[in-house]
Amino acid sequence: MIEIALNILAAASLWLGVEYCLRSHSAQSLDDASLMPFADDPEVARRVEQATGKTVKAVAPPAPKPGWGHLEL
Repeated sequence: MIEIALNILAAASLWLGVEYCLRSHSAQSLDDASLMPFADDPEVARRVEQATGKTVKAVAPPAPKPGWGHLEL
């Protein structure tokens, strides 16, 4: 009987912990976070925008600095 009570308590604490962590996030911020993995590749960002209809705030990859190109060892 005590095991069942502990399992219920563990499940309730997990649920309450997740709710507590996500309480300050809006639907828009969670949606932006789900699209973040596609933000560093403009081509993939365009394809995701076409497929989902959601705007991806894409960031162009930084240009290589002079002298950081091909390094010969």
